[in-house]
Formats: sequence, structure tokens, C-alpha cells
Amino acid sequence: MSRVDDAIKKDGMDILLSKHHKSTKNDIQHGNMSVRQHTISVARHSVMFSEMLGIHCDRRALVRGALLHDFFLYDWHDKEHGNIFRLHGIHHPGIALRNAEHEFTLSEKERDIIKKHMWPLTVVPPTCREAWIVSMADKYCSLMETIRLHRKNCRRHQNR
Repeated sequence: MSRVDDAIKKDGMDILLSKHHKSTKNDIQHGNMSVRQHTISVARHSVMFSEMLGIHCDRRALVRGALLHDFFLYDWHDKEHGNIFRLHGIHHPGIALRNAEHEFTLSEKERDIIKKHMWPLTVVPPTCREAWIVSMADKYCSLMETIRLHRKNCRRHQNR
């Protein structure tokens, strides 16, 4: 097990073992990546980015905020959600924060990470370095997940 995975388990085991976080493995985030896989990937990349860039931060808040940043608990691809479907990028941070506060005790940094990870869509920028790191890691992971889906679709069309 890697040092990064050890850190995620140490700081986020209660989240990883929670019924609702486990249920996110059934919801797709980007491509064929589940929300659960995505949040774990964002937590990994957040820890790696903070270390690679030499940014000292509260690792516990970083990991927990990353694991909970998409804790919205619905399938955002489902058109039955009406306005949420069309405006998911804007609304889901607030929904994720409400859900996370219901289930976990959050620090101010963890709240900032969850609420502002979609900046600049959420207009108000993050106020702590941990939130900036998770926002960057989320955008990186989302891009990589989307590129993989795009490449897969391109190969499928070329084979026709």
C-alpha cells in the first residue's frame, strides 16, 4: 500500500466505510468512473499535489474534503432531476455540503473545500489552500476521466 493511500485511510476511514459514501460506487461521475472512485482519486491527487508542490496544509482536512466534495448522493445524469440535471455543476457543492454535515462533523476547512471546489462556477473563491488544492485536483481528475471517455469513443467510431 502506498504512503498516499495510507494517509487517505488514516484520515478518511470513517467516510470510506460509511453507507452513503459506499453507495456512490453505483453512480457514474465521468465516463465509466463512479463518484466513489472519482472522490478517492481526487483525494490521492490532492495529497500528491500538495507534496509535489511543497504546500504545507492540513492533510486531514484535505483528504476528508476531497472524499466528500461530491457527496451529493444522486445520479446527476438522470434527467428526472430537472433543474439539478442542467445546473448540476453550480448546485451540487451546496447539496454535497448539506449531506456531509448531516453525516459527519466537519471543520471549517472541510466545509470550504466541499462548498467551493467548483470555483469559478460557484463564484466565491476558496479561502484556504486545502480548498484550492482539491479544486485543482478535481479539475485534473475530471479532465483525465473525460479524455479517457473521449478516446474510447473515438476508437469505437474508428472501428466501424
